[in-house]
Amino acid sequence: MRSLDIAATGMQAQQTNVEVISNNIANMSTTGYKRRQAEFQDLIYQNLRRVGSNSSDSGSVVPAGAQVGLGVRTAAIYRINEQGNLQQTSNTLDLAISGNGYFQVTLPSGETAYTRDGTFGLSPTGEIVTADGYTVQPGITVPGNATSVAINASGAVQVTLSGQTAPNTVGTLQLATFPNEAGLDAQGNNLLLQSAASGAPATGVPGAPGFGTVMQGFVETSNVNVVTEITNLITAQRAYEMNSRVITTSDQMLSTLTNMH
Repeated sequence: MRSLDIAATGMQAQQTNVEVISNNIANMSTTGYKRRQAEFQDLIYQNLRRVGSNSSDSGSVVPAGAQVGLGVRTAAIYRINEQGNLQQTSNTLDLAISGNGYFQVTLPSGETAYTRDGTFGLSPTGEIVTADGYTVQPGITVPGNATSVAINASGAVQVTLSGQTAPNTVGTLQLATFPNEAGLDAQGNNLLLQSAASGAPATGVPGAPGFGTVMQGFVETSNVNVVTEITNLITAQRAYEMNSRVITTSDQMLSTLTNMH
């Protein structure tokens, strides 16, 4: 019976759906996290009577045909790149991007990773780094005798040195944007890598056309909406139950056939 296999694909699809939703809920407090959404496609169809075929020698055409679907499969799990809320922390090196763009991070392998997580700090040498100690490009060093650090909306890092009143600019942060942000390859640790699907990055200073601005003393919260996720979770659970009911019904039908005398 096809219905057994069809319902099994439905249960697998809803299991994937629940896993995606559970990951969203688990990351509802993750800085810069972008919620995911599973998308599904129907599987190939089996033609019992092909649409458009001739039904007689006179040339009459079958108007609808008879096709039986063979189930569902996961097509993609999209990243929804919607702006998260900006939460004030008042930490000097906490940065949030308001608008488009990603901070660029140099990994130990030399690769460049991209992130919306702006919870930065200083290395032992005074360089601005991520929470894992990775250098934030272009590699800006804050002098040890700096009494204050200010980062403006355009990404310029200005420090006030001991004994001086005028601030000095020690570097400017740059942001990167992509033609297809959904194509970035997630690596965990709030880091993304360029892929063939994302396209090549375009870099620019914050506030330039097409680039967001930087806000010092803020972080971008996760864009997960708990009410939406719980609603989706209930829907997925009901769909899973309905597919399991199909398997039960198919089993009862097979049992009826087996018990026929």
